[in-house]
Amino acid sequence: MFNIMVVEDDANTRRLTCDVLEENGYIPIQAKDGVEALELLDEKHVDLIIMDIMMPRMDGYELCETLRKSGISTPVLMVTAKETPVDKKRGFRTGTDDYMVKPVDEEEMILRIQALLRRSRIVSEHKITVGETTVDYDAMTVTDPDGCTVMPPKEFMLVYKLLSYPGRIFTRRQLMDEIWDMTSDTDERTVDVHINRIRERLKGNKDFEIATVRGLGYKAVKL
Repeated sequence: MFNIMVVEDDANTRRLTCDVLEENGYIPIQAKDGVEALELLDEKHVDLIIMDIMMPRMDGYELCETLRKSGISTPVLMVTAKETPVDKKRGFRTGTDDYMVKPVDEEEMILRIQALLRRSRIVSEHKITVGETTVDYDAMTVTDPDGCTVMPPKEFMLVYKLLSYPGRIFTRRQLMDEIWDMTSDTDERTVDVHINRIRERLKGNKDFEIATVRGLGYKAVKL
């Protein structure tokens, strides 16, 4: 069971969000603003925080920034009526992990929560498990029933990135920017070369594959 804190000054919205969380098997913890949220975080374990931005005493931006400066990495989902690009950029700069605009689609919110919790477990454990395969970030290895494969850093990071978001398509440019860094002059086709090497190294793996999406890029597919 996951504890999810809902930080929202509007009582009706807060109660409705908590009802949705309970219906989906989560344990909601209510806070009416950022100050109360910080007080509760000293007392309770929280796996994820859903927070509004516009609140009295301490708003969502300040709360999120305070958490990150304190070294608290709990996933944060900002839910707010503020929807301009400037608002979103400010939210991400203060440390939010995801951002939804009101009125919120309840099903989409639950899906985003599931994704954030999954990503959080991957980051904290530094391991991804797919079937009988374990991808170990610290050792840069992929282990399956056929043995343990030690991979070069760039190849490993490609595998780790794609498997962190199974089914999601990444363009070559996105992968280049994240793994080779945005200032790299390396050609995007370098990604293709590395993907081919990965496929060769892991050609016997029965748990996942790296699929090419024509005209777009690559994605990890669980088998």
